[in-house]
Parts: sequence; structure tokens; C-alpha cells
Amino acid sequence: MDLSNLQAPLGGKKKRKRVGRGEGSGHGKTSCRGHKGAGARSGGGTRPGFEGGQMPLIRRIPKRGFHNPNGREYAVVNIGQLEVFEAGSEITPEVLYARRVIKKQGTPIKILAGGILTKSLTVKAQSFSAKALEKISSLGGTAEVIARA
Repeated sequence: MDLSNLQAPLGGKKKRKRVGRGEGSGHGKTSCRGHKGAGARSGGGTRPGFEGGQMPLIRRIPKRGFHNPNGREYAVVNIGQLEVFEAGSEITPEVLYARRVIKKQGTPIKILAGGILTKSLTVKAQSFSAKALEKISSLGGTAEVIARA
């Protein structure tokens, strides 16, 4: 078998509807558009979501919350989660992803102050909370802000 022998399966090809080709075709005169009205006009019809004057579903259902279109999504890491690393080690987003502390690679990371840290670490992330910076530096570690990806 080669490409020249391929055929569409039975019933797989449907002829297009040819309108306006005379009354005998069954699609003549008004070309399946009916008489007058918006649907009969060129460019006519209703917009997406229009329900014939009934209150549309999108306006009937309650809306809750707020979505900031300019908001930035962070992968949150508490300093208690950094306890698994050896003292003095350098922690980067790649290391956090490799150790499965964060789930997605490439998302900006924010270090928060939750949990207890007992080791001196060098932490590199896109953002730190003030309390997390304070806890890391009090143990002799360093917190380095890196550029957003």
C-alpha cells in the first residue's frame, strides 16, 4: 500500500451544501435562510451567547472573586521545606525542581517564613518575604534575589 491507493472510508466524505442553485435543488430562492429578518441578511445573525432576549446564562450565574490580569503566579516555598538540604548548600530554582520541592519549572519562586530552619543556606529565588529574609540571615545564610524568568 502507498499514498496513491488511499481512499476515504465509506461515508467519510460529505458533499458541501450548494445553495442558490434553483428551486429544483431544494436550496434555491432564499438559499435556506428563510424570509427577511436578521438571519436572512449578509453579516446578520446573533452574537455568541445571545439567547433570543432571555437573560443569557453568562449573566444569570453568580460571579465571585477577582482575577487580576496583571497578577503574578508564584511557586511558594516555606523555609521549613529547605531543611532537607545540607548546611552551606546553594539552593536555586533548578535544585528545588530536581528535589521536587516545586512542581513546575520556570515559575517564579517566593520564599516565605513558614516552618523552622536550623541551617545556614544560600538561597536564590525571585522573591522573599521580609520575615524569611530575616530568618535566613539570622542563621548566617544569604538570600539572593534573581531576575524573573
